[in-house]
Amino acid sequence: MSDAITADGLVKRYGDVTALDGLSFSVPAGTVLALLGPNGAGKTTTVRVLTTLLRPDEGRATVAGCDVVREAARLRALIGLSGQYAAVDEHLTGTENLEMVGRLYHLGARRSKARARELLERFDLADAADRPVKGYSGGMRRRIDLAGALVADPPVLFLDEPSTGLDPRARAALWDTVSEIVAGGTTLLLTTQYMEEADRLADRVLVVDHGRAIAEGTADELKDRVGGNRIELTVADAAQLDAAEEALAWVAVGALRTAPESQRITVPVTDGPEALRQALDRLAAAGVRVRDIGLRRPTLDDVYLTLTGRRASGAERPVAEATR
Repeated sequence: MSDAITADGLVKRYGDVTALDGLSFSVPAGTVLALLGPNGAGKTTTVRVLTTLLRPDEGRATVAGCDVVREAARLRALIGLSGQYAAVDEHLTGTENLEMVGRLYHLGARRSKARARELLERFDLADAADRPVKGYSGGMRRRIDLAGALVADPPVLFLDEPSTGLDPRARAALWDTVSEIVAGGTTLLLTTQYMEEADRLADRVLVVDHGRAIAEGTADELKDRVGGNRIELTVADAAQLDAAEEALAWVAVGALRTAPESQRITVPVTDGPEALRQALDRLAAAGVRVRDIGLRRPTLDDVYLTLTGRRASGAERPVAEATR
């Protein structure tokens, strides 16, 4: 399988700030790579370099077989981009926005109109096609922006924080749409702060921090890196935390983590179901009353926290803010 995206030693600086520090990775054609990282990690800068909006100071990158610097004009006809904020003209209707994008791609008036109709139907926006976008909801604006990125039916698509600001229902609907697009063979590079989004959509995950790649693999591979199963429980009485820890130490394969304020204990284990049975027996024998208990696998949020030391939150700062 050939690579649709390659990045080799990318460096990008803004004065004293190094946004990308030798970043390298590749994305095989027809697959999805999720780029994760804390605020200011370089995710948006990476997307802007790969979509020809920024020139790297060092390194080389290709997308759809085109060098992002030397063949930038040719490359722009082969990619679609949906940024953190919907890039639509709110004074135009949904149809007019998509037709305008089609003309910018030199599709011609007839093909632009036909493509606009197709995408409005696909994104469940046909009923709002003739309404100005300024009256659209947040979810509708994100859908019309994503539709715009697909007008030219690009083989490579970039989505930078696509579901930021959406409510859970709109986010789930957007994920379904993206899954359909990828199933058609489109290569996707996705940046996100939502761990569930990466888990749901990505074939592979690349974690970046300070402009460098610090981990890469499938979601399951990264979760295994953090550790195996764990038992999480909440005791009913804070006075029983010590007794619970003593009982659970017999089934743990590492250090227990206790949060006294929430009366919660996390216990790393290997054989999950058997360890859970033993934990329940020992807690009962010690007379510890449990409010809640369950067997959990690590999440991508755990991976993120372990690798970067920070939890995911918010969206990456715009470049203008990062360079101040």
